[in-house]
Amino acid sequence: MATTLPLPTRTTESQLERSLQVLDAAHDRLAAASADELISLAEICIYGTLRVADEWVAVSSRFKGLPEKSSLRAEDVMTGPVATVRHLRLLIQSLRDIKTHGKPRLPGKLQMGPDARLRVPVFPAKGLFDGLTFQGFKVESRMLPGITAESLRQCPHGVPGRWNPKNPRICLVLGAGNVSSIPTTDAFTKLFQEGRSVLLKMNPVNEALGPVFERAYAPLIDAGYLQVIYGGGDVGAAAVQHELVGEIHITGSINSHDAIVWGAPGPERERRKRENDPVLRKPISSELGNVTPWIVVPGKYTDKQLDFQAENIATSITNNCSFNCIATKVIVTSANWPHRQRFLDKIQQVLGRIAPRKAYYPGAIDRFTRFASRTADSDKLPWTLLRGISPRSAPQFFNEESFVCVSVETMLEADSDTAFLDRAVDFANSDLWGTLAASITLPADFRKDPTREAALQSALSRLDYGTIAINHWSGLAFAMMSPGWGGVAGSTLDDAQSGIGWVHNTYQLDGIEKNILTGPLTMSPKPLWFATHSNPEAVGWRLLNLYEKPSLWSLGGVLSSAVINGR
Repeated sequence: MATTLPLPTRTTESQLERSLQVLDAAHDRLAAASADELISLAEICIYGTLRVADEWVAVSSRFKGLPEKSSLRAEDVMTGPVATVRHLRLLIQSLRDIKTHGKPRLPGKLQMGPDARLRVPVFPAKGLFDGLTFQGFKVESRMLPGITAESLRQCPHGVPGRWNPKNPRICLVLGAGNVSSIPTTDAFTKLFQEGRSVLLKMNPVNEALGPVFERAYAPLIDAGYLQVIYGGGDVGAAAVQHELVGEIHITGSINSHDAIVWGAPGPERERRKRENDPVLRKPISSELGNVTPWIVVPGKYTDKQLDFQAENIATSITNNCSFNCIATKVIVTSANWPHRQRFLDKIQQVLGRIAPRKAYYPGAIDRFTRFASRTADSDKLPWTLLRGISPRSAPQFFNEESFVCVSVETMLEADSDTAFLDRAVDFANSDLWGTLAASITLPADFRKDPTREAALQSALSRLDYGTIAINHWSGLAFAMMSPGWGGVAGSTLDDAQSGIGWVHNTYQLDGIEKNILTGPLTMSPKPLWFATHSNPEAVGWRLLNLYEKPSLWSLGGVLSSAVINGR
């Protein structure tokens, strides 16, 4: 049975050597593979994912401690097989465009913004019925200064058969332990978009999924393009240091990143940083953590809008037991907003309706005790929202990612809604650690006023986060897969913040500064990602069918299931 699989055994030194020799021997064949050959492999990976999808979800649910019939299994459907198949489908579209047009075709027109940043549409994607399954949503990538429509580059690593000869041959992907599609999609980014062979090291937290991945992607393994290894930090360190590994990608914490790049904490690390003398002499890309803010702009909201946004924020806190780098940790409100307390009460009421969950991630109970200032009664930690907290009184909530189910609310003084937004941007940039993602809730009439719209555009330009979501949780942009994942551009090895570089990014844009997601203030039926959804798993499986074979028939299944189950 899938749920009784034994944990894989630790990879030995000889097994690591053998895996790397296999990858190295096969790399020239991968480098010469045509777009058609890679498309065929990606299609096989889709069918491999579908074959193990039930098992994938069962194994994920098991190590998270979820009952077999729990509605929370939908998280693992959506962030596991669904996200992976969507990513593969987008990669296939990209490869087909490269074959025919030399680069991926963008899904809309380029525009130059008032901040002199080129805006590139990346969602909705064509061919996947995004406009109907995600009505009212769009995402644009805003490029670095100086990039124009004429100078915009795509495919900086080359294309199949013509990869950049300076590309590393083998990339070590240090897989994330919290979201099951991240190890697979990070590996596919390196393999299908950058032409690297991939050594995937599973995280000990979710390493039980490794054998599932090995069965799903056996053709990649048999071809010598992918190898999977297991073990703790010692195995990872051996792989990082091996001469055949030319590049590293990590999705994880800043602590893990800095240990790889600069060595163990202490005087020697500080010396290395001062003298720009890193331990690691190889390229490294990363997607790291964040103290994620949700800025609530004051104004007039209906009860329906407040209720929806309360569920929205509560979902961003409770999803995956709050073990997400983009879980909301700081709600930023206006001290002068008359509805502040009522809105916070609504969030608290939603949290009270969501059952506590097993704290499956290592160290969670100790972190809860430290951040909540209370002892946990069991391994099912209560959702904790602390109000009226300031960086001066409790700096730990603002300069350190807790990675546990404790969030705070802080209020800022401001004379108007635009003044509040301006101050909130300064606060997020200067008082919160990280640059990964942020969300902003706006009153319905805010953007109808040209002065307020100008203030919003200024805020979006200044807000130093890699993904900014308007009216929704930034996690949606990550689930869409076509926008790049990463911290805002500009991080360096000695101050990596939320990461360096971009993964996924299926339009292969070169020079992204940040992504902006925009969505409606309310939605009906209820979004399947909401923690209060009555039967999200049923909708999730329908969505998997849609990405398996995009068609009007499978789209109808998604929409009808969403209406029937969206309570």
